[in-house]
Amino acid sequence: MNSRYQNLYKVFFAFSDLFALNIINLALLFYIEKETSNYFLYTIFCIFSNIAWMICSYTTAMYLTNRLMNFKRLVTRTLTSFIFYNFFLFLFGQLSSESISMSFIFYGLAAFTVFLLFSRLSYILLITYLYKTEEYKKKIAFIGCNSHVKTLIDHFKANHRSMLIAGIFDDKKQSGLVEIPLLGGIKDCVRYAKENKITDLYSTLSPKSHPILYNLAETAEKSFIRFKFVPDLSEFMSNKCQIDFIEDTPVISVRREPLQDMSARIKKRIFDIAISSFILLFILSWLIPILAILIKLDSKGPAFFTQVRSGKNNVPFRVIKLRTLKENIDADNLQVTRNDQRITRLGRFLRRTNLDELPQFINVLAGDMSIIGSRPHMLKHTEEYSKIYNDYMVRHFTKPGITGWAQVNGYRGEINETSQLVKRIEHDIWYMENWNIWLDFKIVFLTIARTIQGDEKAY
Repeated sequence: MNSRYQNLYKVFFAFSDLFALNIINLALLFYIEKETSNYFLYTIFCIFSNIAWMICSYTTAMYLTNRLMNFKRLVTRTLTSFIFYNFFLFLFGQLSSESISMSFIFYGLAAFTVFLLFSRLSYILLITYLYKTEEYKKKIAFIGCNSHVKTLIDHFKANHRSMLIAGIFDDKKQSGLVEIPLLGGIKDCVRYAKENKITDLYSTLSPKSHPILYNLAETAEKSFIRFKFVPDLSEFMSNKCQIDFIEDTPVISVRREPLQDMSARIKKRIFDIAISSFILLFILSWLIPILAILIKLDSKGPAFFTQVRSGKNNVPFRVIKLRTLKENIDADNLQVTRNDQRITRLGRFLRRTNLDELPQFINVLAGDMSIIGSRPHMLKHTEEYSKIYNDYMVRHFTKPGITGWAQVNGYRGEINETSQLVKRIEHDIWYMENWNIWLDFKIVFLTIARTIQGDEKAY
C-alpha cells in the first residue's frame, strides 16, 4: 500500500478514535447530568481523557508508524495505549479532590473497548480483502544477487504483504535463494517486466560496474516500470549509516540515531516522566524514608550518596543513590569489587536488589538521566576508558540511564578486562542506534525479571 493510503489510514484512525471517545463521553455526561451535583468535575475528566489518549497513542507511535499494514504491531500498540490510558483515568479518579463514580469510568472504558475492537477488526478484514484484489497488488523484481537482495526480500515479506516478489535477474546461473526464482540475465529484466506486469525493479548492482543499467532504467521508465537503485555503501562504511536530505543533496551520517528526531525525544521524555512520577508518588514516597532510617541505623553517615558522573555529551551531573558503602576517601576513585569490605550489611542487600538506584528517578525527572540508557561512570573512569576503547565516548550521545541494554544482557558491575568494557560499550551503542519505545519497555521488564531472579554481578 503506497504512502498516500498509509497517511489516509493514519488520519482515519486518529480522527475516529477521538470522535468515538468524545461521543461516548458526551453520552455519559448526558446520562449522569441529572444524577450529580458536580457536573464540572466530570467535564474536566472527559477533557483529561482526550489528552490522556493522545499522549498514550503518541507515545506508542500508534498513528505515527509507517507499518499500519502490520496487523500484529497495530493490535499490540492499540492494546498498550489502552492499558496506559486506563492507568491515567484511574489515577485521575483517585487523585481528584472529589471522587468520580467508578461506574462512570467503567462504562466509558467498556464502550471505548467495544469501539476499538470493532474499528481494528474492520480494518484488518478490509485490508485482508484488498490484499486479494489486483488493484492493490504490486509485483516487484530484483537485479543482482547479493546480501542487499536478501535484506530487501526479508523486509518486503515482513512489512509489505501486498507486494509479490517475482524473482531475481542476474547473469549467474543460480540466484542462491531457494525460495526466489532466477528469472533471467540482467539484460532480460525490462522485457520480462513488461510481459509479466512487474511494476518495480530494484537494482542492487552498481551502474559504474554495469553501465547497461543506465539504458535499462531509461527503457523501463518509458514502459511505466519504476527502476530503483539500491546503493552499496559498505565500500567506505562498516556501520549502518543514515541518509538524510538537505533539499536534493543526500547527507550520510556514520551511524543511525533515532533519538535525534524531536518526536522520538518527546516520546522518550513522556515515558520517563510518566513512569518516574508513578514510582515516586506511589513507591518512593513511603519506601525511601524507611530505607533512609535503616541506613542510618546500620552505619554512620548520610542516608544518601551523591557523586559527579558523566552525562549526555559528557556534561557532568550529580547522581543520587542510597548509600551502600561505609564512608571512605576512595568513593570517587575505586569501583566496587566483589566482597568489597567497604559495603555495609544493609548495603549488600540494597545493591543486590538494585534498591540503591531508586533515588535516581529524581535525576530522571530533573532531566539529567533517562530510565533507559548507558550507565553513567565516574569522571575518572570516563577519562580512563576513553583511552582504552576508541568508541567509548559515543555512548555519551544520549542521556545515561538507571538501567540499560548492557545491564540486562549481563554486562554490569566491575570491569576487570578490556573485553568486558568493549562488550558493554557495544551494547550501549547498539541501543543508541536501534532505539524505539518498545525497546525501552522490553528493558524495563527484563530489568525487573533479572532483579527477581537475582544477578550474580549485583554486588
